Amino acid sequence: MRLAKRIEKLPPYLFVEISRKIAEKRAKGGEVVSFGIGDPDFPTPSHIIERLRQAAKDPANHRYPETIGLPELRQAIAGWYKRRFGVSLDADKEVLPLIGAKEGIVHIALCFIDPGDIALVPDPAYPPYSMGTVLAGGRPYYMPLTEKNNFLPDLEAIPADVLKQARLLWINYPNNPTGAVANLSFFNRVVGLARQHDIAICHDAAYTEVSFDGYQPASFMQAEGAKEIGVEFHSLSKGYNMTGWRIGMVVGNAGIIDALGRVKSNLDSGIPQAIQYAAIEALTGPQNSIREQNAKYQRRRDLVVDKLNSIGVEARLPKAGLYVWAKVPSGYTSMDFTNDLLEQVGVVVTPGIGYGKNGEGYVRLSLTIADAGLVKGLSRLAEWRNRRAGIKKKGHLT
Repeated sequence: MRLAKRIEKLPPYLFVEISRKIAEKRAKGGEVVSFGIGDPDFPTPSHIIERLRQAAKDPANHRYPETIGLPELRQAIAGWYKRRFGVSLDADKEVLPLIGAKEGIVHIALCFIDPGDIALVPDPAYPPYSMGTVLAGGRPYYMPLTEKNNFLPDLEAIPADVLKQARLLWINYPNNPTGAVANLSFFNRVVGLARQHDIAICHDAAYTEVSFDGYQPASFMQAEGAKEIGVEFHSLSKGYNMTGWRIGMVVGNAGIIDALGRVKSNLDSGIPQAIQYAAIEALTGPQNSIREQNAKYQRRRDLVVDKLNSIGVEARLPKAGLYVWAKVPSGYTSMDFTNDLLEQVGVVVTPGIGYGKNGEGYVRLSLTIADAGLVKGLSRLAEWRNRRAGIKKKGHLT
């Protein structure tokens, strides 16, 4: 039996490998504290669950849904964008619900990428941007995200011959994994590049609702001309703690929305309608839970960053998102440091190299860890520091 060549190009998904290592550690009797996957530990707000429960009892919601989603959901998404960002959207032509943002992020490559075409992908980045390109037969061109440039891609550094072959450009702010943010000035420059070179823009905005210190992330759709050249992916996973329900959306350019809708109509049967009604409740109901949980995330962020810096692992306070991006100590690669923390003190972090070549030298820590686990994890980080100091003192580590 011969597998398709495209499968040979796909590495194992990063978090599958992390889960395997955790399982191995636990099988040996070890207790593990994980700062790994960004899956909110807070429950879905009760009013959303109640609407889901009611909808699940209705036999009308037991049948196949429409791929393009309920009209009421598309209207709720458009209304939320208007209230949150001041962006007006045509609910019938510029909004498409998704089975989680990840599904649409991977499938949209099929709308633009023919074999040999290029997608401009940040590095480090969420792996599905490049994997969708590979599955479509295209080639990712990696745009380095460096601390020197505030983890924004240097648009002027993209070679002219690459721009000629590029069909798609990915951006993601607030950023996973770096925690960086972007302003409207940057988004406007992206629009300019797209117009000049006839490139479609895809912005992953999944983390706009997790922010700190009064900061309010912008939407790419707020940039002048954004709807002419691009779309924005969003999700109910992070702000409303609905990762397990698998629901998100994409908004923006009507032509791109139509193309992705045609792909989806041939590949899936839509989102279960009871979940769509829960999403409507999330978007139109009380929003106070977002503010309350962000205050908790901010407290966790402060504790994690303070502890990391105290043990010699340099980290900066992110303005938004669920992650702290930290430099590994001298003498370690990101994978070495990840393995050392797991083996020595049973703490899981995500190696930066898993997000691309330019992620080397960093690790990512998620803030989605309950307080008891957080306290234990921070204590273990201090224990790791003490063990390392003891080894240095004995002369075994330089």
